[in-house]
This record gives sequence, structure tokens and C-alpha cells, in this order.
Amino acid sequence: MKSYFISLFNYDRFANRQMADLILKTGASGKPLDIMAHLLVAQQTWLKRCMALPAPTTPLWPQWPAEDFMSIIDENHKAIIAYLETLQPQDFDRKITYKSSIGQFENTLSDILAHLVNHGTHHRAQIGQYLKMNGAELPGLDYILYIRNLNKAL
Repeated sequence: MKSYFISLFNYDRFANRQMADLILKTGASGKPLDIMAHLLVAQQTWLKRCMALPAPTTPLWPQWPAEDFMSIIDENHKAIIAYLETLQPQDFDRKITYKSSIGQFENTLSDILAHLVNHGTHHRAQIGQYLKMNGAELPGLDYILYIRNLNKAL
């Protein structure tokens, strides 16, 4: 399961970098930046929850400049992969208890990791819609396309 999630988060980094690059190239402002910043801070928040550390004090919808996205994407990826590398097979079934803005919850680590990958996909699609409405041509970010290209490179 560890290698599976590492693969998914490698894809997540690739897709986030593609979208951040498009934001920069198009000079987008407003909602695309807000959503990308939210996606990135959510990764930090969920990782802290999984590690039983205090949540970041950053708001869930920060106002970060697009120029900062690439370094944040890379820092988040490095931290997530480092965390995944510490896990044993039984850890993926471990219950994580956390508090959100609407209450206290408990989920398995594997469910949280799956949520985090899907959360990124959801928000990249939203960003893509905003950019497309403003004339941008979107890159192919389907996971299967990523895997095909990755396998070609091997």
C-alpha cells in the first residue's frame, strides 16, 4: 500500500506543478490562485493531522502569490513522501482522530490519504474550468496518461 500511495502522491505533485505552471503562464488571478492555495494548505493540514501534530495556523483559504506555488508544491510533496516512507503495512489501517471546523472525527489513514489525492483532483478541475473560461488550453492531467508517460520513460 505504501508504494501505491507514493505513486499517487508523485502523480499529485506532477499535476499540481502542471496547473501551477499554467496559472503562471496565463497570469491568472482571483479564484484559480485561491483554490490552488487552498489545495496546498489542505495538504499541510492533513499531513499534520496524520502525524498527530498541531494543525498549521494558516487559514484554509490563504492569499498566496502564484510565484510561491512551485516551492510549496515541492515542499509538501517532500514532506508527504518522507512521512509515507516511515509507515509500516499495518499503519494504513490506523485510526486518525482529528478536529475540523465542524467537529471531531476519526478515519483510517488510508481513507485520509485517498481523500487527500481526490481533494487535489477536485480542486485542479475547478481551477481548470476557470482557466479554460479565460481561454487557456488545459494539459492532459488524467492519471492514466501520467502512468503511460511514466512507463514510456522507463
